[in-house]
Amino acid sequence: MNLKDRLQNDLKEAMRNNNEVQKRTLRMALAAVRLLEVEKGVQLDDNAVMGIIQKEVKARHEAIADAERAGRADLAAASREELAILEGYLPQAMSEAELEALVRQGIAEVGAQNLQQMGLVMKWLMPRLQGRASGEQASQMVRRLLS
Repeated sequence: MNLKDRLQNDLKEAMRNNNEVQKRTLRMALAAVRLLEVEKGVQLDDNAVMGIIQKEVKARHEAIADAERAGRADLAAASREELAILEGYLPQAMSEAELEALVRQGIAEVGAQNLQQMGLVMKWLMPRLQGRASGEQASQMVRRLLS
């Protein structure tokens, strides 16, 4: 079962169980998937759907930070609930040691020697992360190892 089908099945289950938070969260994610499918005119594969979920996760992190700055604990709590649901669809996060090993492998394969070649390493690295680490984490690690 692909990721989109899993989201749709979980939405149906949430509707049966009257789980409002899960219904709302999955509907937003599926709406973003459908929007991109309409824009591109093709069915999205699991990697593209995962990318959408990652964007939704990032949006929830930003919403939590904004709500806390505004003193709105209720909005922050709602965003945290949505975040927990969305993170359940992402693969297990890569540990710091795993990320470092992968970055070192990329630096060796690309032959990067300095920060000017960081783009080459990132180009090699990003497809291999597969949602297990953010681009920001990867770029920080590459920058640290090339410095």
